[in-house]
Amino acid sequence: MNPEVAQTEIVVLKAEIEKANREYYIQDAPSLSDDQYDAFMRRLIELETEFPELITPDSPTQKVGAPLESDFEKVAHRVPMLSLKDVRGEEELLDWEKSLRRHVALPEDVVVEYICEPKIDGLSAAIVYENGALVRGVTRGNGQIGEDVTANIKTIRSVPHKLSLSPAPPVFEARGEIYMLRSEFDKYNAKLAEQGKPLLANPRNASSGSVRQKDPKATASRPLTFSAYSLGVYEGVQVKTQWQLLETLEEAGLRVNPLRRKCNGLDEVRAFITEFEKTRAELDYATDGVVVKVNDFALQNELGYIGRNPRWACAFKFPPEEVVTTVKNIDVNIGRTGVLTPMAFFEPVEVAGTTVSKATLNNAEVLAKKDVRIGDKVVIRKAGEIIPEVVRVLVEARTGDEKPYVFPKNCPSCGSHTVVDGPRVLCENSACPAQLERLIEHFVGRDKMNIDRVGI
Repeated sequence: MNPEVAQTEIVVLKAEIEKANREYYIQDAPSLSDDQYDAFMRRLIELETEFPELITPDSPTQKVGAPLESDFEKVAHRVPMLSLKDVRGEEELLDWEKSLRRHVALPEDVVVEYICEPKIDGLSAAIVYENGALVRGVTRGNGQIGEDVTANIKTIRSVPHKLSLSPAPPVFEARGEIYMLRSEFDKYNAKLAEQGKPLLANPRNASSGSVRQKDPKATASRPLTFSAYSLGVYEGVQVKTQWQLLETLEEAGLRVNPLRRKCNGLDEVRAFITEFEKTRAELDYATDGVVVKVNDFALQNELGYIGRNPRWACAFKFPPEEVVTTVKNIDVNIGRTGVLTPMAFFEPVEVAGTTVSKATLNNAEVLAKKDVRIGDKVVIRKAGEIIPEVVRVLVEARTGDEKPYVFPKNCPSCGSHTVVDGPRVLCENSACPAQLERLIEHFVGRDKMNIDRVGI
């Protein structure tokens, strides 16, 4: 490949990744699965490694998250909040440790001590204490600059307003994850249903949206939890290992995950991962992996960073849980732009801790490619532990009674003729009742007018 071809592909990859970042961090409405996002990012890293002259400061590989587009005051992190390198599968985990050892010329007979912790799926934040008192709460944002959400973070019951440390350290920046327990999410949604209000989509998006509410009272009404796992800037405390850091956070009065474990060597890390994968579905919070960190800070400092990732840590990601169910029906949902999106409705099944009964099939092209039919047995999973998707059809289980879905020639809402536009099927009637309803929903939604209730 020559630089011109690489540049063309890089431009496309950057656009896709930035769009996904904006949907995830700002709009709280991700449309790209974690696997697809990781594939785009890995390909971009490959191209930039081969053609380093094509790396630009605004490349997604050089930053974390998305541009900040909210009314909250922007705050620069004194120490950047970087992301972790994802590893998938045992082979990549072994490669990560080999790379670590190579970088510091560590002999094979030297056992590295690691700390393993569950990777909680929520919103990363930094909480700054000065002389023991909470003075600021900031979202991770793009890793360099975050949003000042102090008033909202102060409403989270698991966040102490004063530290328990004596003497109180001059500066103590606790970093961790804000999330919503599944049980609390279900209770809150039940309350919304009773009040006739729109339900929250899922715990992860609910956490992000709750922290970024303009009214702290709205945040206070939502059952959020904060779990600390690292320190940013700190003075007046002595910590030399990750294990000691976690104990210090706990002593300070902050919640720290009790499932953490000290592991001597990679074999014990692999044992923890295997054990945790079997039991994680029973947890009351969403988790998609295990964070592995070198315990010794001196070794961490020697290892340093590569791009936006520390060499001394990684996030081992689990493959999504897959479940078999039966497609009971296929129908279309009409969006505000007139696009007819096929939806598969199936026998309700439990996937990654919640009951799932439907999934989008995206468009006519995807439906045809996957060849999903009414009556099919299909494998489904939650992309990124959140969004249900049909992975594949169990063709070998077909009986001959399955029925292919045919897109309607007329709009189910207004009766107008539908048109095919590439992979999409459209209703071009701008006065279509279904389109108008979706437009109103979009207009009054949180990202626009943020109207709590409206009659249609």
